[in-house]
Amino acid sequence: MRLRVEFTTEPFDLEEAPAHALVAREVIEGAALDAVDVGPFGNTAEGGADAVLTAVDALLRRTLAAGATRISLQVNVVGEGDK
Repeated sequence: MRLRVEFTTEPFDLEEAPAHALVAREVIEGAALDAVDVGPFGNTAEGGADAVLTAVDALLRRTLAAGATRISLQVNVVGEGDK
């Protein structure tokens, strides 16, 4: 199964990326995912189910530890077959 995760972390800071946002970028870019798109107002990544779920676990744990007060995420099935 192939999944897409879309997420944002808060609080926002338009002047400078907060620590939790930098951690989120590090987690997603370091995971075994493809089609990664990291931006100031939302982030997406795709990959096999195991890779996405592992990345989401790390994302939640590490961004909360780095000061995130809210994490919004959505996970969608986008295709069949693990990559």
